[in-house]
Amino acid sequence: MSNFRPVNRDMDFLMPPSVDEWLPERHLGRFVVDVIEGLDLRAMTGSYRGSGEASYHPRLLLGLIIYGYATGVFSSRNLERATYDSVAFRFIAANEHPDHDTIATFRRRFLRQIEVLFVQVLGVARELGVLKLGTVALDGTKIHANASRHSALSYEHASKIEAQLKAEVADLLAKAEAADQAEVPDGMQVPEELARREKRLAEIARAKAIIEARAKERHARERAEYEAKMAARAAKAAETGKQTRGRVPQPPVEGPLPTDQVNLTDEESRIMPVAGGGFEQCYNAQATVAVDSLLVVATDVVQAPNDKQQLAPMLGRIAELPPALGKVDEVLADSGYFSEANVRACAAAGIAPMIASERAAHHPPLAERSAKDPPAPENPTPLDAMRHRLQTKAGKQRYALRKQTPEPVFGIIKSVLGFRQFLLRGLDKVRGEWSLVTMAWNMKRMFALAGAK
Repeated sequence: MSNFRPVNRDMDFLMPPSVDEWLPERHLGRFVVDVIEGLDLRAMTGSYRGSGEASYHPRLLLGLIIYGYATGVFSSRNLERATYDSVAFRFIAANEHPDHDTIATFRRRFLRQIEVLFVQVLGVARELGVLKLGTVALDGTKIHANASRHSALSYEHASKIEAQLKAEVADLLAKAEAADQAEVPDGMQVPEELARREKRLAEIARAKAIIEARAKERHARERAEYEAKMAARAAKAAETGKQTRGRVPQPPVEGPLPTDQVNLTDEESRIMPVAGGGFEQCYNAQATVAVDSLLVVATDVVQAPNDKQQLAPMLGRIAELPPALGKVDEVLADSGYFSEANVRACAAAGIAPMIASERAAHHPPLAERSAKDPPAPENPTPLDAMRHRLQTKAGKQRYALRKQTPEPVFGIIKSVLGFRQFLLRGLDKVRGEWSLVTMAWNMKRMFALAGAK
């Protein structure tokens, strides 16, 4: 005889089923709901009007979105589908099924408020005893924009297409005005062809205007840098009485370069080098991570492919954190953030910088690893003091924490959760979405840390 459990899909419940009974007591979905219940959502609820059909409560929609991002479900259509297929999503949605358009609209509408809630969640982490600031590590990662690099248009190519389209428009107008329509090829609708080319010309004109505006901003910035360098050379020559050695800086070129380009799908994204080689249409997502907990405490998204200019803005975001969260007294960063100005900015903020001035060798000689700490410099500048700390055994141990702090967070967000591309377009919107992603990560991490405690 076979020994199998009976399969009966027509079994009825004696009592109406409760999704609360189907979800384990210790579950990330319950944790997300509990945390959101404690957040101040008045900025969201106050914007709803009392007319029309009753709306879904922001707590419900926010819970769906955050749990979705924490478990790798990002699109509004997949979130809607999960409210039918997943017990956890059913529990969070209270057995309701918001449609994908409602979810997507809510996400776009309240991005600014979600950025504020990011800090509130950090306050919850502090109350749970899982967040301690002290030492933080800063790093950036390239995340693909919701646009293909093949949609990028260079200034040179735009000019060529523009000339071609103008010639075609002139030819079509000549055909339309000609009395003998025999010259018009069979099947050609002149008005439609004209409308199509005029629309394309308008798009190219807008793209060229964006490139020209960017070139103007770049020229103003590079001109200021050029004049500062020339003034420094003149001051040094006046001080020493000798001609300054080295190559003389060249003045910047005015106007757009042939290779300057804009993406027609997301014009605020940029072509950036990515890990493994090659270039993609991306944004540079920044995150400051607490060393002791791996919780993200400050975020930003920028258009610059390098990190050199991102340290000072991130220090500003750290300074905006509520004093109740604690104080940051040390920041770790790789050589991409190194500059003397950045070191001085850390010192001015009362934060000890640990920023590598160059890439370190992976396998240093034994004599170097066992060498004694160098003597401390007398009357050191902030840069001298930092370099000395990095040369000591204690400093090397502190700096080694950088690799195991932001990089695992980025790795889990990209490879485990699967967030490799923004869903939204435009710098302001992707900043809000990055806050949403990191807040979801924080809740996932808080759940694990609270369980361990």
